Amino acid sequence: MTDTDSDEPVVRRAVLLDYMPHGRADDDRPQYQKPPLAYAVGEADFRLFEIVFEEDADAAIGDSVAVEPREEREAIDRVRTVDYEELSGGAQSELEYVIEEIVAENEERFVDFYNDAQPITLRLHQLNLLPGIGKKLRNNVLDERKRGRFESFDDLEDRIAGLHDPKGVLAERILEELRDDDLKYRAFVGREGEDG
Repeated sequence: MTDTDSDEPVVRRAVLLDYMPHGRADDDRPQYQKPPLAYAVGEADFRLFEIVFEEDADAAIGDSVAVEPREEREAIDRVRTVDYEELSGGAQSELEYVIEEIVAENEERFVDFYNDAQPITLRLHQLNLLPGIGKKLRNNVLDERKRGRFESFDDLEDRIAGLHDPKGVLAERILEELRDDDLKYRAFVGREGEDG
């Protein structure tokens, strides 16, 4: 897992959604034997993680931590990927807000989805994966991007009638991909073992 331009490892980071300094409540071990635990979402590929911290870890909800490669982790004992259903209630409720922040902080990357989305099949386009984007709105986006690339979410809203919240639509799709393991097509959420 190296960057194509250098031999430096690609550091994958995740944002903590929930932090339990005394471990999971359903862990039957005595409290002093339960390590601190957190749930997190990957900043690049939105994979979900359970992170077991070392005893002296200093972590809080909202912190960004290195999850890969192992050498980059600080005060982390173990990391494993989890499904949405395995997240704590607190992590599930925080997830939507963190995804919205990641999308907002990486505006260029997500606006480029609108600029670069391609057909999946003869009848289905990547843009159609987004909630509320049907044939007419998809064609409006495709026609308008021929005139020039979209520069921002505001630019998208200004140029595409009917697309009122392009950032929120993306966040909604990412949540859908996280919650539903049976989706046939994924545009944003990586799977265990995938680079993303």
